[in-house]
Amino acid sequence: MPRSRQVGITRSPRTRPLGVRRGRRPWGAGRRLPDVLIASVAAGALILTGCTSSAGTPAASSGSSAASSSAAQQTPGSAAEQSTGSTAVQSTGSTAVQSTGSTAVQSTGSTARHTGRHKKTRTTAAPSTTDTPPSTTDTGGSSPATSPGTGEPAQRTGGRPNFVFVLTDDLSWNLVQYMPHVLAMQKTGTTLQNYYVVDSLCCPSRSAILTGEYPHNDGVFTNGGDDGGYETFNSRKNEANTFGVALHKVGYQTGFMGKYLNGYLPADSVPPGWDTWDVTGNGYSEYNYTLNENGKQVPFGKAPSDYLTDVLSGKAGSFIDSAAAANKPFMLEVATFAPHKPSVPAPRDASSFPDLRAPRTAAFDKQPSNALAWQRAIPPLTAKNQQQIDKQFKLRVQSVQAVDDMIGHLQQELKAKGLSENTYVVFSSDNGYHMGEYRLRPGKQTAFDTDIHVPLIVTGPGVPAGNQVGAMVSGIDLAPTFESLGGAPIPSTADGVSMAGLWHGQPAPDHWQQAVLIEHHGPDTTAKDPDKPARFGGNPPTYEAVRTANSLLVQYADGQREFYNTAADPNELHNLASTATPATLAPLQQALTSLQKCRGTATCQAAAQLK
Repeated sequence: MPRSRQVGITRSPRTRPLGVRRGRRPWGAGRRLPDVLIASVAAGALILTGCTSSAGTPAASSGSSAASSSAAQQTPGSAAEQSTGSTAVQSTGSTAVQSTGSTAVQSTGSTARHTGRHKKTRTTAAPSTTDTPPSTTDTGGSSPATSPGTGEPAQRTGGRPNFVFVLTDDLSWNLVQYMPHVLAMQKTGTTLQNYYVVDSLCCPSRSAILTGEYPHNDGVFTNGGDDGGYETFNSRKNEANTFGVALHKVGYQTGFMGKYLNGYLPADSVPPGWDTWDVTGNGYSEYNYTLNENGKQVPFGKAPSDYLTDVLSGKAGSFIDSAAAANKPFMLEVATFAPHKPSVPAPRDASSFPDLRAPRTAAFDKQPSNALAWQRAIPPLTAKNQQQIDKQFKLRVQSVQAVDDMIGHLQQELKAKGLSENTYVVFSSDNGYHMGEYRLRPGKQTAFDTDIHVPLIVTGPGVPAGNQVGAMVSGIDLAPTFESLGGAPIPSTADGVSMAGLWHGQPAPDHWQQAVLIEHHGPDTTAKDPDKPARFGGNPPTYEAVRTANSLLVQYADGQREFYNTAADPNELHNLASTATPATLAPLQQALTSLQKCRGTATCQAAAQLK
């Protein structure tokens, strides 16, 4: 059945990143502030003032600038103030928009595809030899500049902010250096330097992001079976606790596009809380997939216009246009399948970066000292292994070019509709990816930073430019952040805490979490799991781990342990579990034991203290 395609990618020369304009004036110099100002964020409490005054800039970062993950870093905050989990959102001077459920923003594919693409100049720069975030300029406590947008025409959505959340699949930090629009976001926004996922596996991580709950509370530990996947997510009644439901209830227009949860099929129903739904189950090849478009199954083929990331870009642009026309605040999540293997690039990018090789970090083809049994079984990389790693890394870089283009396109749409200064654009990944580190063939599922430490970069109203935040944060903190900023109650089931203050340059409150929990069930032996590790790809047994600003403790179900002092050993090559003193390990062990049992923000924040 013929249907119009929308791709929505306009290429422009990248001598200057999209959304970065010369001669921008600071707040208070004639520029209009966003309607929503953060008046107070303490222990997750947010007061929305509805103010439009040009006076008063958001507080600058104080004590929250991050060192790189490859350097020693002290956990912010020394005094104690308990985060109770009863986050209050007080809204004054604004009228709540009632959600009727009858006005769905449709993403129909009727927008004409953009033409006149400009050829992007590719550079084959030597890759970074580390997996750490690129450094940006600390605001140093000065009045911050803010994220992209020029305020023309007037802002809309009744004063409440919008959200565009781009969640990638298996994207590691070492790919960011090849994404110009994401690099521009770092310059114009804030990078959460110590952001970690709850498990380096798709479904557990995505479930935690949606609900704000650790795996031991939402019940999703794997991609399928009795302890994971879409069916387990539903059977545990998690669909009622997502940030989509929470924001929809307070009047947000909501949209979800791309990849939902492992095991979801296009024939399945549209989950509650989402006005617009454009989701497929198996889009890894980027072609020959079926989208569930608001309950209707629509097949796509193998034409260049069917390339999935571009289709999502066009539909996301149409969603923004429709939400702007409806004059309602919106939450849009665009979850790409890229760069997950087979890492298929868009046709326009298939010849880019011809000589690119994977980074050779200090951990490349090295086995940690005092390696555990599952690690000792992994042989050194062969020459053929290294060639295969280089080939796959190049494909990963090529495949994220379309993701980067999509971000640029959505920024353009926001600007054209006058929404750029009132919209948070958030970029992240569900987990990282190792490629030769620790002798591991390409994969994930380990507790090494290659797998659990991923980008979280945000631009938006009141977000300081070029800022780095060093506070410990996790995937469970995203849902409470979206909910608090959108004026929605944070569900009592959430384990995470709002990052709203951190996003706006405020120091971490006293008693902010000093550790985050990683929970993994393994080994993965499910034949049809797209994330089943290849031989020697890293398939560890079940473990629980805690990551702090300067250490990693991993406790395996069989009693084995790993401990890395990441301040002195940022590449995690020296397992000190057998030699570290009890005084060193005791606080980490206590945090690990407490976090495994925590439930709710208050108890999880208390458990995350190093005592």
